[in-house]
Amino acid sequence: MMRTRATLLVAAVAALALGACGTTEDPAASPSASDAASSGPVTVTDSRGKAVTLKAPATKVVALEWAEAEILASLGVMPAGVADPKGYATWVTSVKLDGTVKDVGTRGEPSVDSIVALQPDLVVMADDRGGAVVSQLEKYVPVLVTKASDAKDNIGRMRSDVTMIAQATGKTAEGEKLLADFDAAIADGKKKIADAGAAGRQFTVADGWKDGSNVTVRMFGQGAFVSQIGIQLGLKNAWTGKVDEVWGLGQTDVEGLTVLKGQDLTFFYNASDGDDVFKDGLAGNAIWKSLPFVQQNKLHRMPDGIWTFGGPLSGKQYVDEFVKVYTA
Repeated sequence: MMRTRATLLVAAVAALALGACGTTEDPAASPSASDAASSGPVTVTDSRGKAVTLKAPATKVVALEWAEAEILASLGVMPAGVADPKGYATWVTSVKLDGTVKDVGTRGEPSVDSIVALQPDLVVMADDRGGAVVSQLEKYVPVLVTKASDAKDNIGRMRSDVTMIAQATGKTAEGEKLLADFDAAIADGKKKIADAGAAGRQFTVADGWKDGSNVTVRMFGQGAFVSQIGIQLGLKNAWTGKVDEVWGLGQTDVEGLTVLKGQDLTFFYNASDGDDVFKDGLAGNAIWKSLPFVQQNKLHRMPDGIWTFGGPLSGKQYVDEFVKVYTA
C-alpha cells in the first residue's frame, strides 16, 4: 500500500519551491539544438487531454514505466528515478540506464515518498497505473500521463508518446530524429524482406509462463505493438484469436496453438527472464511437437532484453530480428 509521510512531503514541497527559483546544473555535454531553445514555460497536452504546464522544459524526470524510461533516455534525458530499474536492465537493452538512476518502487506500486524526495521537475507515467497515483503525485509535482497502449494504432500511439515527452523535456529535435530513424528502419526492413521474396509470410509473437505442469501462452494479436511492426514490414500475423482492445494480447494454451498451421510461419517468442517455457516446459509435449513450426524448426527466441512494449529503439531491435529471420 502506498503511504506518504507528512514530514517528508512538506520538506520536499519546500525544496521543490526553492528549486523552481534556482538554477539547474550545467549539462555534462555541449547543448544540442533543442537544448538551446527557449527555457521559458512549456505546455503539453497529455493522453488525458489535460494541459500540463512547466516553468521550463523538464530536466529532472521520473519515469514509472519502462517504455517511458526508454524514451527519455533515448532523447538524452537520463531519468532521475525509474520504477524497478533492475527489471528494466533485464527486459530492456535498447538504451541503458546509468548508475545515477534511483529506484522508486515497482511499476505496479511506485513509492510516492521516494519520487517526491528526488524533487523532480516532472513525473511521466502510463495511463494504466490508475488515477489514485496521479492524484497523489500531482499534489507535489507535475505529472505527464502517456497512453500505455492502443491496439487500434499502437505505432501511432508510440509516436504520440515520443512527441509529447520530447516537447515536455525540450528535446523536440531529438524526438523527430528518433521517429525518423524508426521510420527509416521500417522502410529499409520492408524492402529487404521483399527483396528476399518473403513478403506476405506469416509470423506470430508470444511469451508464456508455467504454473505447475500447465503452460499458459500469451499471444500478441494484430494490434500489439510488435505485431504492428511485423505487419508494416510486409508480413502477416497468423494469430487471429481473441485479444484485448488495449494491448492486443490474447491468452491460450498448447492446444490453442494448433490453429497455427501455416507452413511458412515463424514463431517468435520472448524469455528474457531466463525461463524458456517453450523450449524447456514443452519439450515432451506431444501436441507441441506436432505443430508445423516446431517440426520445421521455425522457432525464434528473441535475444534477451528486447522489450515488446517499448519505444522506437526497442522497435528497431524487433525490426532487425524480423529482417534477420526472413532474409536468411
